[in-house]
Amino acid sequence: MNKTELVNAIAQNAGLTKADAKKALDATLDAVANALVGGDKVALLGFGTFSVNERPARTGVNPANGAKIEIAAKKVVKFKAGAELAEKVK
Repeated sequence: MNKTELVNAIAQNAGLTKADAKKALDATLDAVANALVGGDKVALLGFGTFSVNERPARTGVNPANGAKIEIAAKKVVKFKAGAELAEKVK
C-alpha cells in the first residue's frame, strides 16, 4: 500500500474527503517525525512504538574489491509492533 492508497482507505473508513484525509495523514506523519527528531518515543497503543536508536561506528568490507572501510555511526528509526498489531498479522 502506498501513500495514495492509504489516504483513500482513511477517507473511506473515517467518512472524510480525500483532501481532509491527506491533511490528517500528513499532520500525523509530521508529528511523529518531529517527535523522533526531538529524541522522543512515539507509542501508539495497540499499534506499536517508534523510537530512535544509535548504531555505533563499525568496520565493513567493500564487496567490489575487498577493501576494509569505516562505516560511520548513525541514528536509525526503529519500530516495534504492539501486541494487537502482532496478533492481527499472525
